[in-house]
Amino acid sequence: MKNLTKSWVIVPFAAALLSFGATAPAFAQAAGLVAVNIEDVIDDIALDLNVNVSQIPVTVQAPIGVAANVCDVAVNVLAEQARAGGAECDAETTSTALNQIVQRAINQQG
Repeated sequence: MKNLTKSWVIVPFAAALLSFGATAPAFAQAAGLVAVNIEDVIDDIALDLNVNVSQIPVTVQAPIGVAANVCDVAVNVLAEQARAGGAECDAETTSTALNQIVQRAINQQG
């Protein structure tokens, strides 16, 4: 019975964490964009998107939440950089969100 009680306590907490994650992109867009250098993960992105590496820009503008995730940098650090006049970081990994941003950039090129 104790384990069941503990799980009912965890569910609202988990739901709160998930709902924060859902609102993070909206916050990130309001806080600004980050110039994300994707050179180190460009091959992975090309493979994920099934495009030639030459089609992918070396840098894309991403919301702070996406940039923090792929660059492994705290959101508050990037937000402070953005407030100071511009934020940038180097992607260490890729994500679905970053791949979508890159796909949009490719589509805008031509």
